[in-house]
Amino acid sequence: MIISLKNINKSFFENSVLRNISFNVNDGECLSIIGKSGIGKSVLLKHFNGLIYPDSGLVVVDDEIVNEASFSNLEKIRSKISMVFQFGALFDSMTVSENISLALKKMTDLNDKQINFRVLETLDEVGMNGSENKYPSELSGGMRKRVGIARAIAAKPKYILYDEPTTGLDPIMTDSINKLISKLHTLENVTSIIVTHDMRTVYDISDRVIMLDDGRIRFNGSPTDIKNIDEPDISNFIRGVS
Repeated sequence: MIISLKNINKSFFENSVLRNISFNVNDGECLSIIGKSGIGKSVLLKHFNGLIYPDSGLVVVDDEIVNEASFSNLEKIRSKISMVFQFGALFDSMTVSENISLALKKMTDLNDKQINFRVLETLDEVGMNGSENKYPSELSGGMRKRVGIARAIAAKPKYILYDEPTTGLDPIMTDSINKLISKLHTLENVTSIIVTHDMRTVYDISDRVIMLDDGRIRFNGSPTDIKNIDEPDISNFIRGVS
């Protein structure tokens, strides 16, 4: 166990989003979090790196309590965690190389030559060779996703958080991104936590899946178990049946 959520509760005004959420994430695991739109999946994901704090409960990463950490300790925790946002979240005014090197300049002691090497190395890993001088506006949606993933792995994090990595992509590009995430999960030796609507992601690359429903954990188990579950509402959800 390397990440632990203990009795997490989170509300926004009168809206209770997370209710007594508890689970562990194991070293090297690829965990998917699923559930209906607006159910709190992305809110939950942002608790891991302290972008959102719980109203009560504990978020523990490598024996450090995230929501009780000092600023300096929180920075150390965050240096181990990278996040891939829904639509890449690249800076439009920066080239691909500048987008990726930004985190390296902030989070590492690498010199300019080493940073440039790592940028090219990560672009090669995500299949984006030769794109370092392009701007985000010159890239397709799938390409921007790949660059966002390259930026996430550049500083060699221990954990990667993916927020809807295949949203807005066609089936072929979705399969490509899923294969990339799976490859990098092994190649970079990371622990991956993926918020997704895409059951192909769950079945193809996940070790475990958690389903949120009404702010609570409705299911916590293997992709095979949820695929074969004998509960009509869960079965209908994963098959896309209303």
